[in-house]
Amino acid sequence: MPKRVDHAARRQEILQAAVRVFARKGFASSRIEDVAAEAGIAKGSVYLSFDSRDALLQAAFESYAAGSAQLLASLEPGPALDRLATLVRRVVAMLAAHPDHARVLVDLWSAGPPLDMAAVYRDYREAIAGLLRQAREEGALRPGIDERHAVVIVAAIEGCLLQWLVDPELPLADLAAPIIEVCVEGVRS
Repeated sequence: MPKRVDHAARRQEILQAAVRVFARKGFASSRIEDVAAEAGIAKGSVYLSFDSRDALLQAAFESYAAGSAQLLASLEPGPALDRLATLVRRVVAMLAAHPDHARVLVDLWSAGPPLDMAAVYRDYREAIAGLLRQAREEGALRPGIDERHAVVIVAAIEGCLLQWLVDPELPLADLAAPIIEVCVEGVRS
């Protein structure tokens, strides 16, 4: 009797293997054969779930985006700036806990094929902008602070991520506090 394969689980295993390979070798230097070897499967098995390296990279990016969306959805009710501080802590913790995903994200920025990163960043910025609008309605923002500051908050998080990737001795998880101090407390009225 043939062995039954859980295709969703196999797809996830392949995706995790791809993230490890892309993080270690970079997307441009990675091959489907490398992903298959990392996953402990035949090359053809990778192609049953993903038709190309680009499809693997797209899936890795979508996995990162889904994790970010879950963080946004899991914010408890409360004052908007407190929720924003919680979001910053959780995003930084997620990136620190998954360094391979962080490395792949930077690889996407620098050399990956064109993915629809703009849509994900728009959603990310809009979620933060929504918290800033709510904070303004609560009377919690200094005058002159508006939704454009969402770009700065995203840039602060990702700038710290980039610093950590080039200098792994920096404690990324500990950088949430200064980001919050500057980008959240710094806009509070």
